[in-house]
Amino acid sequence: MSTTLIFPTLAPKCTRRSFVANLRKKSFAFGTISTVPEHIGTFQYLAVLAEAMVSMSRFRMTFPHIAPFRFGVQCSRAANRTEWVDLAKKTEANGFSCLTMPDHFTDQLAPIPALQTVADATSTLRVGALVWDNDYKHPVVLAKELATIDLLSEGRLEIGLGAGWMVSDYEQSGIAYDTPGVRIDRFIEGLAIIKAAMGDDPVNHSGTHYNVANYVGMPKPVQRPYPPILIGGGGKRVLSYAAREADIIGINGTMTAGVVGPEAISTMTAEAVTEKVNIVINAAGSRLPSIEMNIRSFFVKVTDDAAGTIDGVAQMIGVTPSMVEETPFALIGPPSKLIEDLIARRERWGFSYVIVGAEDVDTFAPVVAALNGK
Repeated sequence: MSTTLIFPTLAPKCTRRSFVANLRKKSFAFGTISTVPEHIGTFQYLAVLAEAMVSMSRFRMTFPHIAPFRFGVQCSRAANRTEWVDLAKKTEANGFSCLTMPDHFTDQLAPIPALQTVADATSTLRVGALVWDNDYKHPVVLAKELATIDLLSEGRLEIGLGAGWMVSDYEQSGIAYDTPGVRIDRFIEGLAIIKAAMGDDPVNHSGTHYNVANYVGMPKPVQRPYPPILIGGGGKRVLSYAAREADIIGINGTMTAGVVGPEAISTMTAEAVTEKVNIVINAAGSRLPSIEMNIRSFFVKVTDDAAGTIDGVAQMIGVTPSMVEETPFALIGPPSKLIEDLIARRERWGFSYVIVGAEDVDTFAPVVAALNGK
């Protein structure tokens, strides 16, 4: 026996029987999307749910361009090589598109060798940083290392680059923590050199922060003219620049204080995210359809107790539960609710490339399986 699926409105509980019951009872007539077997499993249910919701979402999109979903994981540490390789293989097996790393002077692994190890241990998983700090390496050095990873991974690198923000990195390393404006100037100049170094012509650059004379970048990357560029930002200047130059744009909180504190959290509300996305839309112009919108969800919890968990997170960071419920930086609830939230957020803000933490590789896998490529 099978039942016709009409668009569901309520995230169901966990038993197979209740999945089918909810498909029948908790829905409204949108039209036939698919058929559902009477004895349906969790992954089957979520796949059909996602199909129905994506179909419905096409009629209520507000973001001008919608790209297919893909998912990434941000990882930073492992006790040994075996643990790191196992994490990479699990990430690939669970359907994630990319494994990314932060770039800080904390107890994390160094991104360049760690990401090359990930690429060696997998066959389709893309690798990148979220993001490399422009101030930590001369752009000629970083360009050579990035091109090498892209070559040896056979074209699986994504270049995430930023101006740097974490004040403790600068204090511990002795690198000058210049004003945001100076760091952004240097980042823009650095990215121009990285792009040029991956091209065919010698690089000659005389700028405010860097001087490069007749440099021929070698090796060349597999992805030409250079691997996809991801730029993350929370302020108007960086987001406007990203809209003109990046292939992937990550929406962040505002980090001018150099720490994740009240300022950053206050700029992670749904309303603040709308303002940031509008900056991208207005600055991108005709480039918008070629840009992939990215969000790193920091508060992720797959749970049947969404309300209780949301309340707990709200108390922990000193905000209202509604802020946690609405912000795209949080994903809290059972898989079916997360699917609803992700589709709604893509409609509103265009977020199709969603990154979660290493601790979410297993629990988030059903959501990845349901939405990948849709």
